[in-house]
Amino acid sequence: MSLAVVRSRATFGIEAPLVEIEVHLSKGLPGLSIVGLPETAVKESRHRVRSAILNSGFEFPVRRITVNLAPADLPKEGGRYDLPIALGILAASGQIPFQSLMNYEVVGELALTGELRPCRGLLPIAIASQKTGRSLLTAKLPSEEIFFINGLSLYTAGNLIDVCSHLSGAQQLPVESPMQPLPENSLEGLDLSQVQGQPHARRALEIAAAGGHSLLMVGPPGS
Repeated sequence: MSLAVVRSRATFGIEAPLVEIEVHLSKGLPGLSIVGLPETAVKESRHRVRSAILNSGFEFPVRRITVNLAPADLPKEGGRYDLPIALGILAASGQIPFQSLMNYEVVGELALTGELRPCRGLLPIAIASQKTGRSLLTAKLPSEEIFFINGLSLYTAGNLIDVCSHLSGAQQLPVESPMQPLPENSLEGLDLSQVQGQPHARRALEIAAAGGHSLLMVGPPGS
C-alpha cells in the first residue's frame, strides 16, 4: 500500500471542518512535499515529522512523498497535522496497518524526539468527532474541558511509539473516561433570595438565568 488517508480537523472559529490527509509514496527524487493551502507552521512539519519518525525507531521512506491536505481551499494552520502526517507515512510504507486508522480522527504536534504536544482548539474538534462517532486520538491533555463531552471516545498518548503500538494492536491505550457532572444539590452557598435590596440587579440575574443568557455585572460590591 503506497497510499494512505488519515482524518484530522481544522479549526475555523467554533467550527472544526474535516480534513483528510492523503499520503502517497512514489518513485522519484526522495523528498516530502505538502500541498493543500498549508501555512508556514504546516509546511515546517515535514522537518518535525521526519525527525520524529527516525527518533522513534521507524524507517523514513527513501521515496518521493506527497502529502495532500484536503479540501485544498480550506486554510490549514498550526502543528496539529504533524501526527496524522506521520501516521500516514508509516501506513503508506507498511510500518503500521492502514485499516487501523479508519475509525480515528487524529490531531497532535510532534517534537523532534517523537513526543506529542497538545494543540489549541481541541474543544470544537472533540465535539465534531463525537458527532461522527469516530474516536479522537491526540496528545495527553493539559486541560480537562473536553472530558465533559458525553459520548466522546478519546485516546491520548505521550509519544509516536505509543500511538503506533496502539494502532498495531501491540499495546492498547486506555479510553479516557468522561468526567461526571456534580450532583445538583452538591453546591452549597448563599441563595439569591437572601440578597437584600438590589431589585434591578436581581431581576436581571433572574431573566438571564431563566433564558440562558450571558450577563456581565461591573462595579464595586454594593453599588
